[in-house]
Amino acid sequence: MNEILGKIGIKSLNPMQVAVGKEISSSQKDVVILSPTGTGKTLAYMLPLQEQLDRDDINVQMLVIVPGRELALQSHEVLQSLKCGLRSMACYGGRATMDEHRKMREVNPQVVFATPGRLLDHLEKGNILCDSVQVVVIDEFDKCLEMGFAREMSAILGFVSDDCRRVLLSATDMDDIPRFVNMGRTVKLNFIPENEQTNDRVESFLVRSQEKDKLGTLALLLSDIGEASSIVFLNYRDSIERTSEYLKANGFCHVVFHGGLDQKQREQALHQFSNGSVQIMVCTDLAARGLDIPKIGNIIHYHLPLSQQEYIHRVGRTARWDASGRTFFLLGPEENMPEFVELEPEEYQVQSAVAKPVLPQMVTLYIGKGKKDKISKGDIVGFLCKIGGLKSAEIGRIDVYDRYCYAAINRKSLRAVLKNTAGAKIKGMKTIVEATHPQPLP
Repeated sequence: MNEILGKIGIKSLNPMQVAVGKEISSSQKDVVILSPTGTGKTLAYMLPLQEQLDRDDINVQMLVIVPGRELALQSHEVLQSLKCGLRSMACYGGRATMDEHRKMREVNPQVVFATPGRLLDHLEKGNILCDSVQVVVIDEFDKCLEMGFAREMSAILGFVSDDCRRVLLSATDMDDIPRFVNMGRTVKLNFIPENEQTNDRVESFLVRSQEKDKLGTLALLLSDIGEASSIVFLNYRDSIERTSEYLKANGFCHVVFHGGLDQKQREQALHQFSNGSVQIMVCTDLAARGLDIPKIGNIIHYHLPLSQQEYIHRVGRTARWDASGRTFFLLGPEENMPEFVELEPEEYQVQSAVAKPVLPQMVTLYIGKGKKDKISKGDIVGFLCKIGGLKSAEIGRIDVYDRYCYAAINRKSLRAVLKNTAGAKIKGMKTIVEATHPQPLP
């Protein structure tokens, strides 16, 4: 266990993770894990369960149901980072089921992370067999129910044996667990503090707008915040596009994230935000869960959350693990704080003029080759150093997908890198190298 933790740079587990590991390892009971957002629930269930799977069995042994593609991908990446000898795969909508099945036959995954509809599709077509499945994990179980996946989850559980172990995870408490889960002897591990909506490392502020249209006040606030990473939450997609156009016109480097974007657009936005090449993400509550981005400094409620649960999950994006953070409520002249917010935020006075936004130090490159072309992170580093003319210290996070990669590099070097790599080959193959949008040139 210590060796695995060392591989991912974690010195010790928190009390919740220790308790979950002990319970899962010492019994075969079904387990319900309740713990706030950002406390490491994915690692909590994954560490003990991976020890119980058979590396020599090529069949699927663990199914993990998640509400969205981002959590499926992130959970798959977490398991791969453990380098524990298990093969896994993320399955989700937005691409052909046939393509996933083809890849499944290549990978022979022992663990499958999947959204409910896509997993049910694979099960009904016989692409995944449940003869060897020992455990079903439902991550963000409450969110799966909220999104209307009860029928799909019920059908999925009908494919596994009655003695198959169930592990449920949620950041909010649940009064009743639906009968279809069919949990037998159940242990409930509740680490949600009583009467505590946010942790004490989050500072809360109230920002008042004199105008009903709050875009000007938002720009002033973002100008105050400066380089710190910030998520701006809105409740409607059309409002996001309007806000994005305003921020773009005022020079703010940002990305948008909502359910109307296709898979590649959402992946690109997340990479730009998480690797530090964009400071601001404007989004719906789709981003309130399932995104593991550890260094988010500020949460801005441009539109007030519609429920206590969404408020909790929004604020849970910041102050993850042992970090600190801030949350800002942006109120128009006719708006009041929601009754379910127990904190009394401090009044925050924004400056009177918008300063010129500071561009991030990094930008994101798109490179048109990936795993299917036998490209690794090391290959990307070598390419950017030898051909692009960069030093290793100028290269940040690299993410390699099947057919393409994203790499963060120093913004000041962008023009030179694009010039040096134009028409160049990586491992003998010509490739596209371009800056992803938005990337203002220095």
